[in-house]
Amino acid sequence: MNEIVGMWNAAPVASVIFVLTLATSWWAFSSDNAYANLILHPYGVYRGYKRYTVITSGLIHADLMHLFFNMLSYFFFAFQLEMDMGHWQFGVLYLLSLILSDIPTVYKHKNDDWYYCLGASGAVSAVIFGAILYDPLAPLGFALIPGIQIPAVIYGGLYLFYCNYASKRAADNINHDAHMFGALSGLLLTIILNPHVVHEFINKVSVGVQSWFH
Repeated sequence: MNEIVGMWNAAPVASVIFVLTLATSWWAFSSDNAYANLILHPYGVYRGYKRYTVITSGLIHADLMHLFFNMLSYFFFAFQLEMDMGHWQFGVLYLLSLILSDIPTVYKHKNDDWYYCLGASGAVSAVIFGAILYDPLAPLGFALIPGIQIPAVIYGGLYLFYCNYASKRAADNINHDAHMFGALSGLLLTIILNPHVVHEFINKVSVGVQSWFH
């Protein structure tokens, strides 16, 4: 209990978003009306209908597994990122990333009446990439390849390459555009909100590279 209270005090914005996303997703699982009102429909949003869903669609998920993986990633990175960059800065990062990660999807599918999307993946990607700027040498692994870990900065580059490739291939039902543009939004917004992170990032990478060759 003390750990939970301490985490809440240290990162209140991340905590509120975490609880709100869990609660809203769970509510939508049992309410078709809530699900229908919160999900993003690019065809309708492009025509001015339910524009608020560029935000609310990030609070609901397709199923428990979708929710679990997004919130697990969020849990590992969001609380530390808020402590690193500041409370209101983290809130701005998350909210704007929800919107910015969805804008390309709205434009891409503006004429696809059949297309809907949901989930916090875009904003979670922004959180992960914001965290990478603060700790570029942190070891990160791949969910499908246990035991393999690489520096976060390399992981980030591979992640962006894959998202771009998967988006062009469009062989699954995953919104890779939201992942990619969420990640890019996270990088840009973290730098805008805390410009000093660029200098720290370069120094940490430089030290890491030097250590690899010695």
